[in-house]
Order: sequence, then C-alpha cells, then structure tokens
Amino acid sequence: MEKLIDLHTHSTASDGSMKPAELVRHAKAAGLSAVAVSDHDTTDGLAEAMRAGEDCGIEVIPAIEFSAASDTETHILGYFIDPDAKVLKEAVGYIRKVRCERIAETCDMLREHGMDVTLDEVKALSGGILCRAHIARIMTDKGYSKSPSDAFREWLNVGRPCYSDAQALTDTEAVQLVRDAGGEAYLAHLHLTKKPPDVLDAFVARLASEGLSGIEGYYTDYTPDMEREYRGLAAKYGLKISGGTDFHGTFKPHIAIGRGLGNLRIPCRVLEQMRN
Repeated sequence: MEKLIDLHTHSTASDGSMKPAELVRHAKAAGLSAVAVSDHDTTDGLAEAMRAGEDCGIEVIPAIEFSAASDTETHILGYFIDPDAKVLKEAVGYIRKVRCERIAETCDMLREHGMDVTLDEVKALSGGILCRAHIARIMTDKGYSKSPSDAFREWLNVGRPCYSDAQALTDTEAVQLVRDAGGEAYLAHLHLTKKPPDVLDAFVARLASEGLSGIEGYYTDYTPDMEREYRGLAAKYGLKISGGTDFHGTFKPHIAIGRGLGNLRIPCRVLEQMRN
C-alpha cells in the first residue's frame, strides 16, 4: 500500500482544535507517513510538533501559511522553513500585530451590526495567533450564527459586511519571506482566489517569476476539473505541487486528516518531488 501524507494542517497555535503534538499523533494513528503543521502566520507550534514526530515515528515538515493582501483570498504556504530564522521571527511579530488590528476592526464592525463580540473574547479563545475562525466560534456560541461556516458565509468572508482586508504582507513579500527563511513557497487552494482562468494563469506566472516553487495540486475541495487545471498550470510554469486537506480538527469536523471529505489520497511521491 502506498504511503500517504497531509501537508496542510492547523493546530491550536492558530485556528485548529488539536495541540501540535496531538495533531502529529493523530496523523500517525491515521496511517500517514508525513504531515506538515502549517499554522496561520506563526511557527509557535513547530517545536512541539517536531518533537512529537520524533517520538512517535512520523516525519513532520516545518511549515507556515501566510495570508497575503488580495481582493479575494491569497494564501502562501511555506515548506521546509527554518522556524528559528531571524527574518521569520521578526516578520511574524509584525504580522501578529497587524492580525490583532484586523480582528479588532472586525469586532468593531460586528458590534455596529448588533453582535457583541470583543477583542478580549477572541484573545481568551485563541491559543496564540488571532483568527477569524475564533470570531466565528464566538458568534455561533452566542447564537448570532447557526454555525462557524454560516458566520463566514454571512459576515466574515471576502465581500461580506464585516470582512477586514488588513494584511501585513503582499503575495510577493510572502513568497520572499519563505525563501529568506530557507523554505519553498507554494500557492494554496487556488480556487479560493476566485480568479478566472486567464487571470489565474497570469497570477501564477508572475509569482513563479518572483520565486514561487509550487502550487497546491491536491486539496479537499478540488473537483477533478480543478485538479487538471491547476496541475496543468504547474507543468506550464515548471512548478512543483503539494497537497493537503486543510485539517482543523473538530473545528472543521467534515475534514479528516489525510482524507479530506473521505476520498482524498496524497501519495508520498508528492513530498519526494517537492524535495527535488
């Protein structure tokens, strides 16, 4: 049986439900041979995750997922990074400050719409980095939304009434930061950029010219047509492919580690080609 991997997961260091070590043990129990812990804009969970990987016998890829300024959703995954790189530590400190300002702005907008959500509540719920997912949980717990996904759909997604577009990095800066930290940069979940094919093609071409190493070719929500389109882009511009489920534990209970909605299979050869 071919070994399987998952290179897009989140722990309590950002907006997942499992502590980093727990996530790694969960990946091992699910039969995976490698897992990347790729928390949003932070490396705080990596040391714990990598120790757990050594203890239980699963490879842990040090990773991060940067949010970038965009008119839609642009996220840059960084793989094989040095979590202790000075440039990365300095940047993450600044990003944390901007994230806090962004969350405060979102809370202000929610209160303007009659929903009592405060920055202090978000900080109390968060394990470190502040995320929209924490706001969505508070909104659900208070009865303002039926579920966190509804909170995003109705209020927090791009273009919705309480979306804040404040971001610390451009896509170009995110790619360069990953490279400066010794890693390789990949464009995540391309469908969420919501760019038409010709615009997406030009977008990927530009990032490739700026040092992008690859794109996410396997993902929970991809259709077969999306996979063909995105892998075609990778081939066109000489890029590698990565793959992951975007696992968040019980905060996205429909997504299983390594399997997504149940039928995703990311073979170990994907990781092998990423190393070359």
